[in-house]
Amino acid sequence: MSITGKSGVQISKEADFDLPDPLLRKYNRPGPRYTSYPPAPSWSDDFSRADLEKSFALAEDAASDVSLYVHIPFCESLCLFCACNVVIQKDHRAAADYLEVLRGETSAVSRFVSRRRRVVQVHWGGGTPTYLEPRQMEDLFASLGSSFHVAPDAEMGVEIDPRVTTAGHLESLRRLGFNRLSMGIQDFDPQVQETIHRVQPYDRTRETIETARSLGFASLNVDLIYGLPYQTAERFQETADRIVELAPDRIALFSYAHVPWLKKQQGSFAALLPPDHEKFRIFRAALSRFLGAGYIYIGMDHFARPEDELAHAQRNRTLHRNFQGYSTRAGADLYGLGVSAISRIGTTYAQNFRNLARYQEAVASGGLATMRGYRLTADDRIRGTVISRLLCHAVVKKAEINREFGVDFDLYFADELGRLQDLALDSLVTISPEEIAITGRGRIFMRNVAMAFDRYLPAIEGDRPRFSRTL
Repeated sequence: MSITGKSGVQISKEADFDLPDPLLRKYNRPGPRYTSYPPAPSWSDDFSRADLEKSFALAEDAASDVSLYVHIPFCESLCLFCACNVVIQKDHRAAADYLEVLRGETSAVSRFVSRRRRVVQVHWGGGTPTYLEPRQMEDLFASLGSSFHVAPDAEMGVEIDPRVTTAGHLESLRRLGFNRLSMGIQDFDPQVQETIHRVQPYDRTRETIETARSLGFASLNVDLIYGLPYQTAERFQETADRIVELAPDRIALFSYAHVPWLKKQQGSFAALLPPDHEKFRIFRAALSRFLGAGYIYIGMDHFARPEDELAHAQRNRTLHRNFQGYSTRAGADLYGLGVSAISRIGTTYAQNFRNLARYQEAVASGGLATMRGYRLTADDRIRGTVISRLLCHAVVKKAEINREFGVDFDLYFADELGRLQDLALDSLVTISPEEIAITGRGRIFMRNVAMAFDRYLPAIEGDRPRFSRTL
């Protein structure tokens, strides 16, 4: 079976993904996921609240659409694999204080966003947004609705944990207008679940999906992770089969990010992780199963049904990438609300404090909680566009970059084209006078192709460990 995209890249579930061990070892090295360029470790701690306010003012002049991200950090228990910014709190009363601070930040940010600008995308992430009670979710959305102009046709997504999500949660979310759900699964294998401290029965997950469908959610995404303790290709095949039975609209098949220097709890099962060659077998088995079931391999770690918006956007070369991953809503300014939330306003990135107490203190003292940020240079914008198109479309057209930025691609990126020669010899990319295209097998190592255009990476790599491996 093979699928040919508009750029001419053919994806075969057999030959294209038969990679020898030496090639895996060569390219399986630490690298950014490029939800931003430059990557966050290059941002400046000197970026201030005043710098962010200047970016707010410039965005008002541009009057672009708005995307809102709200971070709910709370979880009842810690999943040992998790590298997200979470607060473990069994006492749900902690949420009330957080929501009060979040309302203060929402009010402060909204003063810089006129009602004539439409909110076309809303996403709640975490943590576990359904840690909140249905009434609290309704109050939170009412706060957003009174502060911003949420368009009637906005794409509204929320991350849920089936273990704590009730029918009441789903009914409230649907009533509020949420139309997309993303739920964590990781693996249905009981031994894997017990080891990572995330026991989630298949029947509970299936019941959540069936309830969501009965309520009319337009899109359901499930998150899986490969490379976890005790996983093998054969055992993970059973999880992949069950996922196909559940028939979600999208599948995210994330590589486990082993970063014990950031998340110490991951060290508890380091000796139980599958070796690199087995980790790749797990990925290849799942990829083969999903392609065989008719899903389109978007790239990196995402799959979608052919009729899904993500697949349409990739075919039309309108796919976009931001801090939530792949998106169909390009061009909107992203305003992040909540602890650790990230914004991209025009040509500026900004991140809130990651520590809950620091975040709350900052909002109380001035409304905004800016910890660090970055203002893009002209070179950043060119390189970021090239990287985004490689990751979203698996191809970059040189003539398009020349027209958009007034450069000669081959001259501007002469050094980068030299670095790509090795990837071309290994059949990960093809280079022609017109374009650089990622091959079918190259989609596994899209991050490595993008890394060739990253001028900050050598300095970041020379410091302490920063990133997970690309496989």
